Amino acid sequence: MATSVDMRVLDQSGLLPERPTGIKTWPGAALKFARRKPLGAFGGLLVVGMLFIAIFVDTALIGGSRPLIAPDGYNHQHIRDVNQGMSFWHPMGTDDLGRDIFSRILYGARISAVIGLLTVTISTVISLLLGTMSGYFKGWIDTTVQRVIDVILSIPGLILLIFAISVFAGRAGPYTRMGWIILILAFLVAAAAVRVVRSAAIATANNQYVDAARVIGASDARIILRHLLPNVLPVAIVLATVNVGGIILVEAAISFLGYGIPSPFPSWGSMLNIAGSAQFRAEPLQALWPGLAIALTVYGFNMFGDALRDVLDPRMRGSR
Repeated sequence: MATSVDMRVLDQSGLLPERPTGIKTWPGAALKFARRKPLGAFGGLLVVGMLFIAIFVDTALIGGSRPLIAPDGYNHQHIRDVNQGMSFWHPMGTDDLGRDIFSRILYGARISAVIGLLTVTISTVISLLLGTMSGYFKGWIDTTVQRVIDVILSIPGLILLIFAISVFAGRAGPYTRMGWIILILAFLVAAAAVRVVRSAAIATANNQYVDAARVIGASDARIILRHLLPNVLPVAIVLATVNVGGIILVEAAISFLGYGIPSPFPSWGSMLNIAGSAQFRAEPLQALWPGLAIALTVYGFNMFGDALRDVLDPRMRGSR
């Protein structure tokens, strides 16, 4: 009976119905993801909101500098409104220089987004290159890469980061220092991610279809590009998503210690530093807002990354 039903379907259309592909499947996939992973979907909304604010906080996208979402400029001072509490015009109050804290929080999202996303992009490329080569070729290549990684990971990351910034960007301007922070952080994050990528590459390289490709004469470059990378890439993407939250947290930590983006640029960590000690005792809410922004952003990236791992990892697709 099942055979007759199948034949009627074929007779009516001539072909089996095609499964929809492309952009039109994204809304359904997003709804399915939200039903399976509600916390991950909430984290994804936080991430999308942070990226939206980072892009449209002002008119820099079209070559301007006027505030767009932010009600005021990040360094615009209101001399008569120093240390003002929450009000209609200043929803989060003002700091000790009369600058609108809400506007500075919104501008700080751009700094965190740029540092987090560029760092994780560079580190993912490095970890894919070194991890895949190390796991596939093995031998002296694997030994050399892993011993270098051991040396890097044996040094506390925060100490190595502060030392490198002091040496290479101690007297640099804000944009130069941001570039050095991104490069150094990418180097450190990639060192920790290489081992994860290497493990996935070794597991993939031991499959029979890789041996079959090698037997029929496929080159090493073709095997890596056609067989290893497609299987290793989901692991790297999930790892990158989880790492963004940690990168933002590290950037806030070094800014709090005075080694991040210099004033007046509104990094969340530097805002915590300025609002410290005596200023924190007098106006505790000034430290609450940047701390809350850091917590929500890191929470969003962590929840979204964990949910993405559960969806992409075949061994965890049954989890809830």
